[in-house]
Amino acid sequence: MKSLFSKFREGLKRTTPTFHRIFGESGGIFGSKTLDAASLEELEEALYGADFGVETTAEILEEIKTALKKDKELLGLEAARIGATVLKRTLQGSEGRLEPSGHIPEVICLVGINGSGKTTTAAKLAHLFDREGRSTLLGACDTFRAAANEQIKTWAERLQIDLVASHHGADAGAVAFDAYQAAASRNRQILVLDTAGRLHTKANLMEELKKIRRVLQKLNGTAPHHSWLVVDGSLGTNSIEQARVFHRDFGLSGLIITKLDGTSRGGALAGIFQELKLPIYFVGMGEQPEDLQPFSVDTYANAIFGLEE
Repeated sequence: MKSLFSKFREGLKRTTPTFHRIFGESGGIFGSKTLDAASLEELEEALYGADFGVETTAEILEEIKTALKKDKELLGLEAARIGATVLKRTLQGSEGRLEPSGHIPEVICLVGINGSGKTTTAAKLAHLFDREGRSTLLGACDTFRAAANEQIKTWAERLQIDLVASHHGADAGAVAFDAYQAAASRNRQILVLDTAGRLHTKANLMEELKKIRRVLQKLNGTAPHHSWLVVDGSLGTNSIEQARVFHRDFGLSGLIITKLDGTSRGGALAGIFQELKLPIYFVGMGEQPEDLQPFSVDTYANAIFGLEE
């Protein structure tokens, strides 16, 4: 099985040609050659193109230029290491780790817009916890989208995950209630709730999401214990506005970034963290269940800058 690092590298090679040209397997521009003005300009363009934003881009370039003043023969590889170091510093504290809290069940509510990969992520997440030995139940609270139930049922059967679901158009709060009761009665450690995809600008759908929270809190005043926004990594800086609105209206505690194997705009991950300081728990790097993996700052930064782990 390929490592997460390999998946990052392959994804960047396929979908971010500018980055790969600079930080490619053969060293690219930032390999064994010394830096020049042209390569710095190309680096700046690549960082902006990947949605790293003004602040992070400026910090990376400033540190590389400072090093270049001290060493006119600075190799591209050294510049790549500087870039990775800055990115790791920018993302310090961003790795989310789900530690057992003592709540039975511990409720994780996944929210986000349509198309972010939320439903498949819910199933993959439950599968990952199950493989770790944490007994898990899935709750299908996306009753708004006609195909959602069939989609999550297919995944649950494929991965052999217990599921509580209802029919299309059912009350999502009622499904959350039933799922919680089932998880509690079966002594499941984790309950993962998939909610309906909604545009962050649709007030009525956001109200439905708040209703799910109210229902859960009647059962357990501390639930949901985790509210994670599932973000499509290919959306770039648009993801930041999404996160801001969901955080304001629902109260987020973390992020899952999907589709990082097929985007040239993975730098938005750093922008979202800088904006909201929300931990990133998992990243999705492909279609297979095992492609959802815990987020690692070192893996991400090294892969971006073409360095070996």
